[in-house]
Amino acid sequence: MIERKFIKENLQEFQVHEFIKESLKNVGHSHTKLLRTPLGEKIVIYASRPGLIVGRKGENIKKLTNVLKKRFNFENPQIEISEVENPSLDAQIIAERIASTLERFGIQKFKGIGHKTMQDVMNAGAMGIEIIVSGKVPSARAKSWRFYSGYLKKSGDIALNQVKHAQAQAQLKPGTVGIKVSIMTPEIHRPDDIHVLDQKEQTIAPTKQEPKQEEKKEQKPKKAKAPKTQSKPAVNENKETQ
Repeated sequence: MIERKFIKENLQEFQVHEFIKESLKNVGHSHTKLLRTPLGEKIVIYASRPGLIVGRKGENIKKLTNVLKKRFNFENPQIEISEVENPSLDAQIIAERIASTLERFGIQKFKGIGHKTMQDVMNAGAMGIEIIVSGKVPSARAKSWRFYSGYLKKSGDIALNQVKHAQAQAQLKPGTVGIKVSIMTPEIHRPDDIHVLDQKEQTIAPTKQEPKQEEKKEQKPKKAKAPKTQSKPAVNENKETQ
């Protein structure tokens, strides 16, 4: 069925992403996309330092292409390297950077590493960041240390789909130390973000009103009245004789 085909393709894409993530450590690997084209599979790798992935004369790319072809049965895999524009706002790159720094300088400087990384992310323009370091830090008893700054959504659609989350592990002498990073980037539009527009004063020029012409009422011609006839007193024909 078509549902099984989609599940199989998504599972294969996840396995490719995990394999490349384990193969490319300490090179600033962000994420991987698998695109299927008529010519074959196109794999796009996003990283902050593409030169380390390519290697001298493309040796690392050739080795990675051969391994992907044998392990995942790809016919013609094509690998493309894309550079991340702002690595300080990518959660996966920040998590790997913290892990590699802890492995290099030890667990005793984890507070300085956390505060410096947090300050770099906020200076890059992030709205908020949270770093959680858990493990045997710095003593033999396991603890969780939280570094946070700015504004970060914890619930809702923004926290699930728009806030960037990443995890990494650092292998140290006391044991494995887990690192969780959450970054709220500046391009996220919040539903409670309201901008008040400045109302410009509009001056309306006075308009000249034309004098209204009074409508002359048509005068109806008066009817000529007939002259009144005065009634004469009646005269008796028979005059009284003196």
